Amino acid sequence: QVQLVESGGGLVQAGGSLRLSCTASGTTSLINVMSWYRQRPGKEREMTAVVYNGGDTDYADSVKGRFTISRNNAKTSVYLQMNNLKPEDTAVYYCKLFKNGTTYWGQGTQVTVAS
Repeated sequence: QVQLVESGGGLVQAGGSLRLSCTASGTTSLINVMSWYRQRPGKEREMTAVVYNGGDTDYADSVKGRFTISRNNAKTSVYLQMNNLKPEDTAVYYCKLFKNGTTYWGQGTQVTVAS
């Protein structure tokens, strides 16, 4: 049973930084895609950053240049470094793992950016 556990959310002032972490357990596959999604108040869940199996990354336009996604060599943990945070980054952030045709989600971690 694959489980994803996120941590690192919290309350931060605008312009500040946070680092989110997500660790997957119950999987030994080294072939996967790991990503971060977020759901802002009143909005649908949206892709924020993704790291593909080969290491390429992609970002939503709204976070390019401010957020950086990375992972460990074992491909069991993914991180999201968020700099220069803005109030509009306030959201629940979810970790997503896609492997062997199956999608797994974490429980979400709240990020609140105060103006």
